[in-house]
Amino acid sequence: MTTGTDERSAAAEAARIVEERWANFHRYGPYGMLGVGIVLSAATADLIGMDRIDWYVFVPVSIAAIALQLWWGRAMRTRPGPSTAGVVYYWIRWALAFVGSLINPFYVFYAACGYFDVERLLPRRQIRPGLFAAIIVVAGSQAGGFPPENSLGWILFGGLLAVNCVLVGFMGHINGKEKDQARIQIETIDELERTNTALQQALDENAQLHRQLLVQAREAGVADERRRLAAEIHDTIAQGLTGIIAQLQVVANASTLETARTHLDRASDLARHSLGEARRSVHNLSPAALADATLPEALKKTVADWAGRTGVRAEFTLTGTAEPLHDEIEATLLRIAEEALSNAARHAHAGRLGVTLSFMAGEVTLDVRDDGRGFDPLALPARTGTAGFGLDGMRARAERLAGDVTIESEPGGGTAISARVPLVRHDD
Repeated sequence: MTTGTDERSAAAEAARIVEERWANFHRYGPYGMLGVGIVLSAATADLIGMDRIDWYVFVPVSIAAIALQLWWGRAMRTRPGPSTAGVVYYWIRWALAFVGSLINPFYVFYAACGYFDVERLLPRRQIRPGLFAAIIVVAGSQAGGFPPENSLGWILFGGLLAVNCVLVGFMGHINGKEKDQARIQIETIDELERTNTALQQALDENAQLHRQLLVQAREAGVADERRRLAAEIHDTIAQGLTGIIAQLQVVANASTLETARTHLDRASDLARHSLGEARRSVHNLSPAALADATLPEALKKTVADWAGRTGVRAEFTLTGTAEPLHDEIEATLLRIAEEALSNAARHAHAGRLGVTLSFMAGEVTLDVRDDGRGFDPLALPARTGTAGFGLDGMRARAERLAGDVTIESEPGGGTAISARVPLVRHDD
């Protein structure tokens, strides 16, 4: 968006400068060209052969031209485009320049003003006649004065008239092309600005959707954790407490001390097991590894610890520029990595394993590859409703963040698990 705005500003500034320079030329140019015509005509009076009568005409014409310019200098401020006053000014100026050129050909400089402001002063239907009238004066002066004195002079005048018409037509064509190009450029910049504006709106909407997605993912994660904890409490802690109560009831009714001790030992073992399960459930609420480390650091330590426990050669690789991610994104990727490592330890029988975290444009990917015995992905059991463990759980975690998990494996060919989630920065 910034680029389109800068280009439009630069084009607008360039157009403003050009328009300002043309405005200055239209305001002061005729004075300069009239001055050049008067000075050159006076300086070449003897060379041209101006007599007393010529001077009697030349001086009033020049004074009238000066007065006309002074009047138009005030009138043009309120008449920037074609108007009746502009038409009157153009044709009176042409008549004065024509008379002055009859006296001295060097007066033609004043007539040449018509080349530059005919479109500005005359309505469309008078532009060509106005240009042709200016060309007549210029060609006549170039031929040595008007009217020509003999047939050769008329031939020379006709040739110069044709050449000037061609030149003026060619310059008009080029000027039209430049105007069309400038118009197309402005339209292109406008279109680019509209496109950039629409793109920025889409990016803003996408950022808003990301924020909404994270809110929904957090809410869904809370609900999932509640269901998971309820199931684990029911399946582990509650059952353990039930078993402890049962053992204690047996102790209360035991007939011998040996029997009571045996059931007390069983109750103690159940209590330890239930305590371990409770600690594990609490630990799963939020990854402790991310408490004081970044995601790459936590993954590197997790992989190193896993390799130490299993004896499998494992390596962690980071590609791209690491960025602080949203807490939900980091926790999800770490949990997926932990689950993938756990699966590899239980089932893969691998000799080598690699974990790669990649930061790319708009997304983050986590790849876990091993050279183990592999399996047939199509033979996996159907997805369960809890969606809390194994490959099914990985998919559920990624899908809550608008991501996905793909699995590539075949018997004897190792396994590759790839998780993709949106790149949502911590500040977002």
